[in-house]
Amino acid sequence: MLPFFKKVREAKRPRCTAVVAAAGSSTRMGGVNKLLQPLEGVPVLVRTLAALQITGSIDEIVIAAREEDILEISQLCRTYGITKCSKVIRGGESRVHSVLLASLEAAPGTALLAVQDGARPLVTPELIDRVVSVAARCGAAAPAVAVKDTVKSIYEDGRVEETMDRTRLRAVQTPQVFEASLLKAALQSALEQEVPVTDDASAVERLGKAVFLVEGEEENLKITTPIDMILAEAIVRAHEDGR
Repeated sequence: MLPFFKKVREAKRPRCTAVVAAAGSSTRMGGVNKLLQPLEGVPVLVRTLAALQITGSIDEIVIAAREEDILEISQLCRTYGITKCSKVIRGGESRVHSVLLASLEAAPGTALLAVQDGARPLVTPELIDRVVSVAARCGAAAPAVAVKDTVKSIYEDGRVEETMDRTRLRAVQTPQVFEASLLKAALQSALEQEVPVTDDASAVERLGKAVFLVEGEEENLKITTPIDMILAEAIVRAHEDGR
């Protein structure tokens, strides 16, 4: 495409800031910070940031991190050329609080906020672009994949209450992308009313806003336990081997 028309297209695209949640405690990883652990030689968080760095629909990156990790993460951004990262800030008391604090640091003129788990290092630029595109039209979008296992709800004593209809269930991933003012209002409301929400889409849904799901990617796993790291390593090696 000619440079002039490329500039015109980019000028019409809504500005999008990626908010990276990287302030978790990693309790299920045996006490080590999973985001700073090497995944085939590259820190988990850096792989996540690299995908955002090369994605055309992302203009800026703001990272919410643990206070003790801020300097190291800032240095990683410099070392690996994550030039879109404008700020690494101290996270809050919860994930919702951390995402809200980072969202408030987005540059003026930001129309969309893309919330990305720092622990999803296999996210692809293509998936990010798809979700941002849908959010630009609908105001709220998230990637999701079909649930493969049979899912049951249970009573407190372990008895089965109900077997869920698997065909209507989806496992939601990130990035979750929203109109900036909508997300900030939703997170603020959840904090003020002390409502536990498991993801940012849930906070937006509380306000009555429809969230549209985009086909996710099976490999876009979240590293939570050591088993997840083993799976991620196998996937990275398979891609590097050309399989």
